[in-house]
Amino acid sequence: MNVLVTGASGLLGASLVRFLATAGHRVVTLTRAASATTDLPAVWNPVAGQIDLHRAGRLDAVVHLAGETIVQRWTAGAKARIRDSRVRGTTLLCGALARLSEPPRVLITASATGYYGNRGDEWLDEQSVVGGGFLAEVSRDWEAATVPAAECGIRVVRLRLGLVLSARGGALGRMLPAFRLGIGGRLGDGRHYWSWITLDDVLRTIEHALGDEALNGPVNAVSPNPVTNREFTKILGEVLGRPTIFTVPAVAVRMLFGQMGKEALLASARVRPVQLEQTGFVFNLGELEPALRHLLHR
Repeated sequence: MNVLVTGASGLLGASLVRFLATAGHRVVTLTRAASATTDLPAVWNPVAGQIDLHRAGRLDAVVHLAGETIVQRWTAGAKARIRDSRVRGTTLLCGALARLSEPPRVLITASATGYYGNRGDEWLDEQSVVGGGFLAEVSRDWEAATVPAAECGIRVVRLRLGLVLSARGGALGRMLPAFRLGIGGRLGDGRHYWSWITLDDVLRTIEHALGDEALNGPVNAVSPNPVTNREFTKILGEVLGRPTIFTVPAVAVRMLFGQMGKEALLASARVRPVQLEQTGFVFNLGELEPALRHLLHR
């Protein structure tokens, strides 16, 4: 397949490019450029509303992962960048795909379990209603921006990604230094649920979505076994052989990180991957302890 990938410089995007190329696919990356007048095969400037896909060749599929990181203090400017990079960027890309004489067969676009907001211990699936808060609003509008692609006949898969685990970076990579020093601990009371998935299983999920035409619409890209922050903390400490006696009070998380801490670190989303399971996807690492032991070579 000829696959266009956006967000190829990030942890997930760079891993996906290598994964698809190794599997024999031709991969074209959509590159950010100040001007569309370049010899690169596919370029865009979402801020300026410019995109040029005509040198990319006939595309079979697009995987859209681009977006400003949410791991920062959410000032007004940061929130605008987070929202615009997702909503305006997706609108620009989907409009361009819809205008192609031969649109791709499938568009796989990132979304997030932040769509569900803070829902306590309620089990959530793809049919659950959108939650409240900034992340939920952004995720809702992010997904809605794919409508032009769906309306022109492209099969659109909206991956609601949970916490993606990799020792090479992301959330787990940021946690490891403290936990290895024995000063890691739970956040608040630790009763909030974290829905997680390993990086390798995300890559396999994308491969599954490329080939399985039964997948359409929202798809929860999470392990079938979410855990509370308390459980996550305990298991990570046991895998590393380190104590986890410290606690970061919820008030301290909110003071340090502001709204991001409240919605991204302390919110609870207990999510099931119903669509994946119904289409026969099998997780290689669906339980947290063996997943962490594999990732950390323990």
